[in-house]
Formats: sequence, structure tokens, C-alpha cells
Amino acid sequence: MANDIKYPLLAKPHILLSGPVDQLMYQSFRQQLEPCPDEGTLVVALTTLGGDPEVARTMADDIRLLVEHDGREMLFLGKVAVYSAGATFMAAFPVNRRFLTRRTRLMIHERKISKELNLDGPLRMVVASIKAALHEVEHSIQIEEEGFHDIVRGSNVDFEDLREKAPANWYIEAEEARDLGLVLDVI
Repeated sequence: MANDIKYPLLAKPHILLSGPVDQLMYQSFRQQLEPCPDEGTLVVALTTLGGDPEVARTMADDIRLLVEHDGREMLFLGKVAVYSAGATFMAAFPVNRRFLTRRTRLMIHERKISKELNLDGPLRMVVASIKAALHEVEHSIQIEEEGFHDIVRGSNVDFEDLREKAPANWYIEAEEARDLGLVLDVI
């Protein structure tokens, strides 16, 4: 049986997202979600080179609410590239609800920060500035690890393995992602 016959819903996604994960993508996501049928399985297709991880987490939270509170079945279809924030969004879907098209690549990496710390002023204020920057980094790491746990939950990938590979931008081909249990199948 051909894969397109096994998963006919994946041929016509309800929501098609492409481009940077940003506020415009979130707006498109919400606009496309509105006219979707109130019942039945919904398919969300995504192609992205990445973007804002907080926007990805927001869209992921919308998916979680639909599943938990409305009882909706949601399927994820990654097409061509699911990088960075795209993988964060994909993590909202359990592995048995994730699919990739042939030759699609996932890319998972650590969160990044670019910040200058200007130490100028009274010493106690300087200490407060240093502590604030450190807290920002520590909480960003905590958020990153929560996302990594979501990505690997139910797969054959160990959290520590992901954490070890992420600093070097871990690229995963579709078939490898399937074999690792990160997605259910490749179509």
C-alpha cells in the first residue's frame, strides 16, 4: 500500500505555514485555523528555516489546547526544512502524530543569545545587572531543555544525546528521523 493511501489526510493540509517563524506566521496560523472544521483530524504543514522560538512555543501551546480541551486530533507534516523554531513547534505533536515528506531535514540546535552587558554605575547596580543577565541565560537553558524533552518524548533518542548534538546544529534527514522514532513516517 502506498504511503499516500495510508495517510490521505496529509495530501491536503488544513493549515499551510511557510517562512520564518514570526508574528506574521502566527497571524497566518490563527487565520487558517479559524475556518477549519470543528470536528475531525486537522493537519498542519510547516516549512521553515527557523525564527522566534517564543512564537513557536505560542503556536505549540495553541495546538496543546486544541488537543487537550477540544479533543482534536492534530497531525504535523514537515516539508523540505523544519529547522530550529520549526522543531520547537513540531514538538507540540506526539511522535505518532508527526510526519515528514521525503528529503525533508530537521535541524535542532541550542537557543542563542546576543547581548552586550554594560557595567557602568554604582557597584550594587552592576551586581544586579550581572545577576539579571545570568538569570536570563539560566531560564533560557531551562526553556530549551523543556523543549528538548518534548522533541524526544516517545522516540528512541535520549535527551542527553540530543543535548550533546544540539550545540553543533544537529541535522536529521527524514528517514533517519523516522528510524530514530522522532516522527511516525516519511511520505
